[in-house]
Amino acid sequence: MSNATKLIHSIPVDPLTGSISVPIYQTSTFVQEAPGENRGFDYARSNNPTRQALENIIAELEGGESASAFASGLAAIDAVVKLLESGDEILAVDDIYGGAYRLFTHIYAKFGIKVTYVDTTDVVHVIDAISRKTKLVWLETPTNPTLKISDIEAIATIARQNGALLCVDNTFASPALQQPLLLGADIVVHSATKYLGGHSDLIAGLVVTKTQELGAKIRFIQNASGAILSPHDSWLVIRGVETLYLRTREHSRNAQIVAEFLQSHPAVDKVYYPGLKTHVNHDIAAKQQRGFGGIVSFTLRDDTEAAARKVVCATSLFKLAESLGGVKSLLCHPAAMTHKSIPAERRRAAGVADSLIRLSVGLEDAHDLVNDLAGALAHVEAITRKALSAV
Repeated sequence: MSNATKLIHSIPVDPLTGSISVPIYQTSTFVQEAPGENRGFDYARSNNPTRQALENIIAELEGGESASAFASGLAAIDAVVKLLESGDEILAVDDIYGGAYRLFTHIYAKFGIKVTYVDTTDVVHVIDAISRKTKLVWLETPTNPTLKISDIEAIATIARQNGALLCVDNTFASPALQQPLLLGADIVVHSATKYLGGHSDLIAGLVVTKTQELGAKIRFIQNASGAILSPHDSWLVIRGVETLYLRTREHSRNAQIVAEFLQSHPAVDKVYYPGLKTHVNHDIAAKQQRGFGGIVSFTLRDDTEAAARKVVCATSLFKLAESLGGVKSLLCHPAAMTHKSIPAERRRAAGVADSLIRLSVGLEDAHDLVNDLAGALAHVEAITRKALSAV
């Protein structure tokens, strides 16, 4: 049986009514038969049937033993970091989501947790940087926004040999394309706002663990800290997951066409997409992923924020907005948007150039999207030519 079929039939039919859709249990509390005696639910912060259904589905989808749903992707990341203690160290990928960098640097650094950033595309860098104090190795693969690919299996071995947990942010690939736990990771996190939800209509986060023991620790943090996902948003993620395999296949197909177009455009300098054979670690992506996803990033030959701003403000189908992974195509300028909290020098050193533009390629016709980008790039070229002729 295929993973797509298993996913659809892992979504339970309501045993009480036979409802084909998981019910939304919009309640804060549950009646108990006697003090401490209940039907598995006592207070909705601790557990909720709709949220539990989502957590069970995602655990199965990622090949994990336990999952916990949070109010946002950052709340999920926060829960994982709370496994650590003062004096512990994190070894993190250098091209990291700006929100994770902000959380690590401005929140947890003051509690005595040190973070070292390295280019994890080369496992030698991981071997050189890991220490006896490293308790958590943090990967995004593909990364946000330059889509760096790291060898999950190799880095999992290094982490295990050094007594550290490996956590992989699997947001960009989604479990439809990649299952890090099956490659040796201990924890997977998602911004379910993105591909799992898939319709740009919710904020959600998920943590999936390889073992029940680790999952119990995350659940304790979930209940103690209280950043839970609501019943309605849990239901929205379940609804989105039903079409995950179908959507990711089309996102990947469209993104490949867009990436190949950009690679041939004279105004474009670098194109970042794992599906291109020229992409660093393309072979590793092909080995550990079942597709290359819907995110494409590129830089301009005119590597300035001003040039990028002109492009992102000139598209029609690609909407200028934060976030990604929805049906409608989006684009953003990370230097001024998603990665603004990262110092410019560090951002550039990680490969996030001033002109870098990130595309979330949606489900529109691919050729319409290509034409939209071609028009925006032509518009900017015309402005540049006019400015040069006036000099």
